Amino acid sequence: MGIDMPRAPLDQSQMAATLSHYWRVSVVDLTTSTQADLAEKINTGDAHSGDVIVANFQSAGRGRLDRTFTAPASTALLFSLYLTPQRSRTQWGFLPLLAGISVAETLNTVNAGITIKWPNDLLINEKKVGGIISTIHGDGVVIGIGINVSMSDQELPVENATSLGLAGVSLLDRNLLLSKILNSLETDFVRWDLGGSFVDRYLDLSATITRHVRIELPGGREILAKAISIDEQGQLNLDDGQIVSVGDVIHLR
Repeated sequence: MGIDMPRAPLDQSQMAATLSHYWRVSVVDLTTSTQADLAEKINTGDAHSGDVIVANFQSAGRGRLDRTFTAPASTALLFSLYLTPQRSRTQWGFLPLLAGISVAETLNTVNAGITIKWPNDLLINEKKVGGIISTIHGDGVVIGIGINVSMSDQELPVENATSLGLAGVSLLDRNLLLSKILNSLETDFVRWDLGGSFVDRYLDLSATITRHVRIELPGGREILAKAISIDEQGQLNLDDGQIVSVGDVIHLR
């Protein structure tokens, strides 16, 4: 079943009117990847903490574990941001989870019903509506975020996916969604960077903790266990004592 949903263009001036001064947003109509664009700015010394690039369309968007991420033009909120934490690098692994908290809690204020599959897949009723990746560049971290906003059934990238529109969310203006998410993330990032713990808030949103899971690790090895918690580094703690920092989680019934 398809539905007709609004696809308002990205408007840099509209975003600026509702954003805090911490963020500097650049809007591009077409790019290969906002993640790659921001990495290039960092490599040339032209990037600062709080820089954001948001695109109407990415021709070579990338998800976790080097998967591709594609969406029809103007149907998804696709952006990358740069942060330069003062907190110890040993805890930078929590940053994509922190971004997941900010995104989920923001979307849940408009009744999205978001939960998070570790580490940072955004789910609605166990269907993926978005995802977050991060890479260390220079003195900071580039965080890439993709959210399916107004995709119809026919436009979804995979079968087990959904969009905010299909889930019945009424706020589909990507300009307003981006401003709300970034303003929330600024508040959370400042608190985290000063030493605050967000583990409990992540656990409240988690669709993974207390579940039996199969974890596919890089290199092909698999783990079957029960997820019991996460730590301040963003790692998944299992009931058999193993701690996982990178892997693909499958929830088991």
